[in-house]
Amino acid sequence: MPLDKQRILVINPGSTSTKIAVYENESPLLTANIRHSDSDLAAFRDHSILDQADFRREVIEAEIVRAGIGLSTLTAVAGRGGLLRPLPSGTYKVNQAMLEELREARRGQHASNLGAVIAYELARRIGVDAYIVDPVSVDEWTDYARLSGSPLLERPCLSHALNTKAVAKRYAAGHQKKYGDLRLIVAHLGSGISVSAHAVGRMIDVTNSREEGAFSTERAGTVPAMKLVELCFSGKYTAKQIETLLFREGGIQAYLGTKDLEEIESRIDAGDNRAVLVYRALLYQIAKEIGAMATVLEGRVDAILLTGGMAKSMRLVVALSHFIRWIAPIEVFPGEDELRALAEGTLRVLRGEEEAQEIFEAVAVKV
Repeated sequence: MPLDKQRILVINPGSTSTKIAVYENESPLLTANIRHSDSDLAAFRDHSILDQADFRREVIEAEIVRAGIGLSTLTAVAGRGGLLRPLPSGTYKVNQAMLEELREARRGQHASNLGAVIAYELARRIGVDAYIVDPVSVDEWTDYARLSGSPLLERPCLSHALNTKAVAKRYAAGHQKKYGDLRLIVAHLGSGISVSAHAVGRMIDVTNSREEGAFSTERAGTVPAMKLVELCFSGKYTAKQIETLLFREGGIQAYLGTKDLEEIESRIDAGDNRAVLVYRALLYQIAKEIGAMATVLEGRVDAILLTGGMAKSMRLVVALSHFIRWIAPIEVFPGEDELRALAEGTLRVLRGEEEAQEIFEAVAVKV
């Protein structure tokens, strides 16, 4: 392969599927969403998420071979970054310290933890480097953004950093500007919603979609604290059940019994007043979070970027715009193009446009 061509395998593991792509420079040669059935995953149900690594690696290899792409032609492998320690934004080379941290699951179990592990093993077999790009633990906050109101409950910075950062940089490039010169609000609207403020090339604040901010199709977002305390100590629920109610069966799912936004919009068209109320509340809460991030940026906002799966709905985008268009111009990047974002981050390193970073025992430093 010519030296100016880079062929990168990118891997984004989800709870029941593994999305992969092979990029030659910016062009995808292969994209696939490999779904894993309940029977496929049954053997791993009571184990660490990383126990699935070999199984998922094998199905990835089979998919690539089936597409006629030789593994030996790859120049790098990149995986979705998982629940690592707080890290600055960037592309990180996967090393043993990172793998050990993921094995210990110090910040929890999550399907994204598989990304680096699978990428490393595939890259090792081929003889190339493995990377992650902007993991969910990207943390560029000021110290005062961490205070919640109780020293026992510091705000953790976890977000859709991979898609959020990629969209912000894509917007900057499309307007012939530098990301670091812009003041942006990025609203990632998916199964989890995170709204972030960007200035001086940093994501200076963001709502943690696991436990704060707007509710989504399946997450409850911020809930009344004292009522949550009462619920937790009512004796009716285990800790696991409460987590499920807030994180997987909250939001629109709890109110309307579905996570399907298209179905909800169809119900609205059919005159379902309950669906109208919940949809309006969703828009209202998203708009409030965007407004809050406008204050973080002191009212000086160059643009509001809407991204994620919900941003595919023109109905939602138009309705949301009525709340927020007075703040700044709005631009839409529909979907969650995280495979492309992984390829873009890896390409920047391979081309020498950005230095790879590396996790060591105590801190993350540049290579």
